[in-house]
Amino acid sequence: MEWTEPSLILSAGRHGEHHAIVDLLTASRGRWRGLVRGGKGRRLSGILQPGNEVEAHWRARLESQLGAVTIELRQGRAGALLGEPRRLSALVSVCATLAACLPEREAHPAVYEAATAFFDLLSDETMESVDWGPALVRLEVGLLADLGYGLDLKACAATGVLDDLVYVSPKSGRAVSAKAGKPYHDRLLPLPAFLTGQQTGPMTAKAVSDGLFLTGFFLERLVRESHARPLPQERQRLLQAFKDEGTA
Repeated sequence: MEWTEPSLILSAGRHGEHHAIVDLLTASRGRWRGLVRGGKGRRLSGILQPGNEVEAHWRARLESQLGAVTIELRQGRAGALLGEPRRLSALVSVCATLAACLPEREAHPAVYEAATAFFDLLSDETMESVDWGPALVRLEVGLLADLGYGLDLKACAATGVLDDLVYVSPKSGRAVSAKAGKPYHDRLLPLPAFLTGQQTGPMTAKAVSDGLFLTGFFLERLVRESHARPLPQERQRLLQAFKDEGTA
């Protein structure tokens, strides 16, 4: 059993003194793990960084085995962001979130494409965090949909109106209008206008943090139900950074 695929490095943990267990998101096969011999050595450790795009060759006698992986770098991203803490935090957060949410060996090509496109945005030095922040939220909305937890943000769940949608029900994941949700506003989740196409003013860090809070609520539910663990700390730190900026 063997395959060769364009892949994104999600994580690489030490295995013994010199080797690494790498977690990959492949273009068409989903998330796979494998042993990289010498992965903690000088030559490979810089390649096995979250967000780097590689050509991965996985091989095992049986499909059920962990398998061995050889890696060839296609595009390095992590190193270029070392001087950009917020961008690097976003890259690491996405990789950790995908590793936590995606089941192993289940194809999710749309998630791979969305993650790659988002990482390309992060490499654009002309974009501020409020510019790429909405794309991060949309990536997570797409991840939820791909995993069967899609949000319905087109119309109010209570009245069916299409305008003034400012909340999301934590139970159903459906949008709620300002009027219908007013009596229960403290129990509902914020819905930023950029997710409904109703954004009129400039993008703000608070809008991004509201979006990340919204998707994080449902991602947290997903990983706790499916994997009995919380969302990664990397993701929580990124949300807090946008919250702090939004209240500054």
